[in-house]
Amino acid sequence: MTASFIIFWVSVAVLVYCYFGYGLIAFLLVQLKKLFIQKKERLGGNELLPVTLIITAFNEEAILEQKIRNTLAINYPGDKLSVIFVTDGSTDDSNRIIKQYPVFSLLHQQDRQGKYAAIKRAMRQVQTSVVVFSDANTMLNSDCIRHIISHYQYPVVGAVAGEKRVNMEPYASAVGKAEGLYWQYESFLKKMDAGLYTVTGAAGELFSIRTSLFKELDNEIILDDFITSMRVCVQGYKIAYEPNAFATEHPSASLAEEEKRKVRISAGAYQSIGYLAGCLNVFKQPVLAFQFISRRLLRWIFCPVLIIALLLSNIFIAINYAQPDFYSWTLYVQLFFYLLALTGWLLASSGKKPGLFTIPFYFIFMNYCLVKGFIKFIRGKQTVLWEKSLRQVME
Repeated sequence: MTASFIIFWVSVAVLVYCYFGYGLIAFLLVQLKKLFIQKKERLGGNELLPVTLIITAFNEEAILEQKIRNTLAINYPGDKLSVIFVTDGSTDDSNRIIKQYPVFSLLHQQDRQGKYAAIKRAMRQVQTSVVVFSDANTMLNSDCIRHIISHYQYPVVGAVAGEKRVNMEPYASAVGKAEGLYWQYESFLKKMDAGLYTVTGAAGELFSIRTSLFKELDNEIILDDFITSMRVCVQGYKIAYEPNAFATEHPSASLAEEEKRKVRISAGAYQSIGYLAGCLNVFKQPVLAFQFISRRLLRWIFCPVLIIALLLSNIFIAINYAQPDFYSWTLYVQLFFYLLALTGWLLASSGKKPGLFTIPFYFIFMNYCLVKGFIKFIRGKQTVLWEKSLRQVME
């Protein structure tokens, strides 16, 4: 019985800390930091540095014209902005479309070796001190690069993470609302991360690094954006967060498409740990290690297991008590939560919006995908040549 109590309370403590506690602690620490620590001086003024924008596109002809118009609308001096499209492996009409715009550079090879291999090829062409990455299926706000570049006036900043936004219009898919709410929460945590010390990883829809900090790795990397940005931290630099530089994308077309995407990301998350061992060095970079463990390792490795452990230990404890007590009520609460999640899952699967069931549904859904992703990673079934998830076409 003692072991069951320990498992129960350890599970509660870690889950509460991971999903609520860290955010609260980070918020309080950021407020204290604002009171006692002044901002570091900049190197100079708001100089507009030369920038290269790398856009990866694999069979994206359906949205490519829109992406090109969006890129041409970026408010940045033309003589200081170079744009490289990489279409490796594309078999559609992408190359013809891009070639109509000679202001852009086009890199293409027939062999598809994965997104990271394409990025490495593009990086060898970069001659500017700063590079910005974006995906073809996301639209950027016009002032995004100006906001990103402003952070490089601080010498300690080695990368800048933009904000990812999911289109949550009324006609968004059932899973779109859940995905959008999740990224709103993630954006809050990234803001707290940056205020405390550094963002713990950037999303590939929009992020930037100092070109000199890019270190080539093997082509088998799945989460190239996360690993590329976090290796900047391993080198002793910080990732700044810029919410005024944002990339907007449409939600997944269906729950099945979102699951496919989440499982791939989860498999890549487990793979990334091997590349980012330096983030766990509590002696060299204690705050980075604290953030990486709190924001990533606990959520990826321990939380899916502890969710199950919490339920099983609670059942065992409740069965061994004859009268209703605290542990019986916690079991009822858990079962009710799972009922809400199941209802939300059924609604989302049928194409209906989960509504009030969104949060419990998406919470369980994400952890389910983590488990599937871990199994796929262990079995070596996730490759860099992943199948693209379909996005909803907005009306």
